[in-house]
Amino acid sequence: MGIVLLVVGLVLLYFGWQASQSVGDQITETFTGRFTDSTMWFLILGAAAAVGGLLLAVVRR
Repeated sequence: MGIVLLVVGLVLLYFGWQASQSVGDQITETFTGRFTDSTMWFLILGAAAAVGGLLLAVVRR
């Protein structure tokens, strides 16, 4: 389960990074100083899933 969650987290991080490199997101960041909400959700959820998956995969009870 931990490996699956880690992979899902990494995929979400990849999509978030790709979204942050888009022209629309770059323009939004230039004028507002932050990424769009959807990009932020990809990055936040991806990081949380990756950390949770890593902890589940590494820490054994």
